[in-house]
Amino acid sequence: MTPISSPGFSMGPALLFCPADRPERFAKAAERADAVILDLEDAVSPDAKAEARLNLAEVPLDPDRTIVRVNSAGPTLSSGDFEADLEALEATPYRTVMLAKAESPEQLALLRQYRVVALCETAVGVLAAPSIAAEPNAVALMWGAEDLVASLGGTSSRAGDGAYRAVALHARSSVLLAAGACGKAAIDAVYTDIPDLDGLAAESADAVASGFAAKACIHPSQVGAVRAAYAPTPEAVEAARELLAAAEDAGAGVFQFHGKMIDGPILRHAEAVLRRAGLD
Repeated sequence: MTPISSPGFSMGPALLFCPADRPERFAKAAERADAVILDLEDAVSPDAKAEARLNLAEVPLDPDRTIVRVNSAGPTLSSGDFEADLEALEATPYRTVMLAKAESPEQLALLRQYRVVALCETAVGVLAAPSIAAEPNAVALMWGAEDLVASLGGTSSRAGDGAYRAVALHARSSVLLAAGACGKAAIDAVYTDIPDLDGLAAESADAVASGFAAKACIHPSQVGAVRAAYAPTPEAVEAARELLAAAEDAGAGVFQFHGKMIDGPILRHAEAVLRRAGLD
């Protein structure tokens, strides 16, 4: 296969995980989300992985809207799952993979013929995020809270009020910055409290404002909240248009608008609103 180089990432904003051993759910997941992550890793028990791999080819989805999460390529693992996942992928049209527990650029080199979403969900992976993001076939970085805390010997990524603990927030910011520094997309972690759609909406709104390109979901009911967060309101679109029009009238340099100082970065914020609205 031809190596992938600087391919970009345009899936989202709502990415829905679907266990690869549940082929009856593939089409439904694709209908309900912007893209599907067919999961060969944590969502599939060891005794069901072989069947799950067969499902990839037997129940096809749109390759442009499908990601396959493969098992870790870590050197300490000897299960052979990673190698088996790659063999199964060769019989499919899928060329975007999510590498679980990504921890080094060398692991992405094993996937050079694929577009890779590197899932930085261990202490090693978060610290290596800058070098991972720099790999030519890395199209996006995602972070994961629960595996990260487990890798530290902790017991919970969130405090009693549902807010992330400091270490999780640090990892979230670190992965976002690493991705952004290399011009790659960043994907926000899943929200595990499925019934709490208000909490998901708030976290998704923060993801949008912070610069995450997409957010992963673990249940179809979460897709709507993520999409709503990423869709600018008519008021936000109108405000962005008004600001950009004022900038054209003002000419080059800093100017004042509605009592606020406006410069280049603020204008780029407005441009981002219009891009999310499909009006750029």
